[in-house]
Amino acid sequence: MERFSASQLVQSEPDASSFPSVGIRSTFEARGYTAWGDPTSPVFLLEAGKTKVLVIPSVFLSWTGEVLDLKTPLLRSLTALNKKLINLQKLLGNKNAKYIKVFAGIEQEYFLLSKEIVKSRPDIAITGRTLFGNTPAKGQQMEDHYFGNIKGNILEFMEDVEHELYRKGIPLKTRHNEVAPNQFELAPLYQEENLAIDHNLQIMETLIKVADKHNMVALLHEKPFAGVNGSGKHFNWSIVDNTGTNYFEPSKSPLKNISFLLAISAVLLGIKKFGGILRASVADAGNDYKLGANEAPPAIMSVYLGEFINDLLDSIEKASTASTINEKEVNKITLGIQNLPKVNKDYSDRNRTSTVAFTGNKFEFRALGSSSSPAE
Repeated sequence: MERFSASQLVQSEPDASSFPSVGIRSTFEARGYTAWGDPTSPVFLLEAGKTKVLVIPSVFLSWTGEVLDLKTPLLRSLTALNKKLINLQKLLGNKNAKYIKVFAGIEQEYFLLSKEIVKSRPDIAITGRTLFGNTPAKGQQMEDHYFGNIKGNILEFMEDVEHELYRKGIPLKTRHNEVAPNQFELAPLYQEENLAIDHNLQIMETLIKVADKHNMVALLHEKPFAGVNGSGKHFNWSIVDNTGTNYFEPSKSPLKNISFLLAISAVLLGIKKFGGILRASVADAGNDYKLGANEAPPAIMSVYLGEFINDLLDSIEKASTASTINEKEVNKITLGIQNLPKVNKDYSDRNRTSTVAFTGNKFEFRALGSSSSPAE
């Protein structure tokens, strides 16, 4: 029986000189610390054969205090957002809002290949993508893979992935084919952002391990094949306070929902001012092959709000008095068939090209690469 004291679990001392610290410190000055980063992200077991390892989601810093991880900046940003948003709510006279939480749902795309094919392609085995080759007779032209049946061996793989993730407390909500041949996607349940990101990192690792068991190789490279879709993550996010109010929820009358209008405007202003930082956060060699190619969003940071919200903001901008502002009702889609239900239209259509899209009561950031950490 191994025993650890609480202090040993909460703080450890690794070698910080071996970490890519971009010349912050001399390599001969080595001390660094890991600290149990956040109690909202629970520990989990990593299994390797009969061996089980206890994994503690931690922050990593040097002896002189430099941040060497991605979790610390994420937690700092959540703290800053919480402070600013609660101050804003106080100015609006909202005394009930005490704290906010950012929720996220991170979709994950990936390709699956058989091990036999990968053995014959050293470029895929070494780099995770093709470096040369001929265009296949049938690629993405028919767009028929997306709505096709999931093949039996793929379904078995997906169910095995779901089982392994559920054991770690990561329940999945969707699984489906993606647009490119042999491309697939999964999405877990919506969760607090920090936990959702930790879970996404575990999802990537699980995809690779389970694929190996099924005699397959999971490719998480952003652009493994020329001429077809690359893989990314769609980062859905929203802000909710302790009363359960979602600041991106338009409500029945968006015009009277001042928190919604302020939150939407703040996002627009933030992307206008800091679009360069947002672009840098998704810039890497793999993802820059993907952005702007086939169905992926372009490398330009843009926002799509949909016709309804766009017209609403336009009318506010042009209005001289509140009475001149237009506010349309959300329509229903009637199919003209008696036994079928009426379909409620969302506040916006589904935009496939804008980098940041408003999707009803949340924003979707579509430019993340499939292999990257969403914490950035």
